[in-house]
Amino acid sequence: MPAVRVKKSEAEEAKRILKRGGIYDGKRRPRREKENILFPIKDPEKAKNLGFEVVDIELPFRPERQIYKNLESILRDKFTKEELNFLRRYDIIGDMAIIQIPPEIERREKEIVEALLKVHPFLKVIAKKGFHKSVFRIGEYSIIWGEKRLTTVHKENGVKIKVDLSKVFFNPRMKGERYRLAQLVKDGERVLLMFAGILPYALVIARYKNAKITAVELNENAVKLGIENIQLNRDKLKGSIGIIQGDVFDVVPKLGTFDRVISPTPKGVDALRLALEKAEKWVHYYDFVHEDKIEDFKERIISQCRELGKECRIRIKKVSDYKPHVLKVCADIELL
Repeated sequence: MPAVRVKKSEAEEAKRILKRGGIYDGKRRPRREKENILFPIKDPEKAKNLGFEVVDIELPFRPERQIYKNLESILRDKFTKEELNFLRRYDIIGDMAIIQIPPEIERREKEIVEALLKVHPFLKVIAKKGFHKSVFRIGEYSIIWGEKRLTTVHKENGVKIKVDLSKVFFNPRMKGERYRLAQLVKDGERVLLMFAGILPYALVIARYKNAKITAVELNENAVKLGIENIQLNRDKLKGSIGIIQGDVFDVVPKLGTFDRVISPTPKGVDALRLALEKAEKWVHYYDFVHEDKIEDFKERIISQCRELGKECRIRIKKVSDYKPHVLKVCADIELL
């Protein structure tokens, strides 16, 4: 069976390329081989054309439970069409599954738990998510199966991230964005990270680039976990991370300028002008924008740049759907 051999350090990017090219064989398991990873593929010729080393090796098929595309595919024969419409996306954070179960299907909780365990047999905790309950976007959770904890170590993009959902906010769905920004940062850059949380952005950037990162976060618990996370990854980080605990709007005005400013802005917070003031070359500003207001958002950025005596070039990237007609977007702003 065909597979490609890549170095462990290049595995994340290689897997992305294979998937993007439609030749990654998700029905078979990858294998570690000393300092390399073997990824199963469908089309060896296409893989060679992409520059990969192709080998012929037996890689076992995944168990059937791991081939299911999503929760709905398992529950389709048990739930009515109306009940399936109430199913929500869920997140896997380390060995925990976080899911929303609307009142309309709460009586089917046991079957949902069984289905999750079939898709993800490694789970140790399944928690039901409620509403955010604080300025730090900490959710309310009730554990419906497994160990009575909300702490875990989550792995993504080559780093380990210790999480405690009872004390901090963490969004695993931004994994791709964190990797994207890490590839944009250049070695030697000075980077300001506002609303830094437990440092997922900072860790991924420092994993790949020798950058000097200054992170600002208000939540004391997030700062403590961030310090633990730096230690947890100390042997893997090329860059350096310094953390300042405090309110972004108090701390950042006292700092100097940076080559690049990243602002994973919480909903309802306006930190655009502050980010622009502190950037010399690049700003990556996240916000929640109605789909009909994208151009207005772009014009607002241009206006604020000009008020600061700066010209800019802007690319608005859709990150995700937040709610009907409202998008989470990232404005990649190049200051000219």
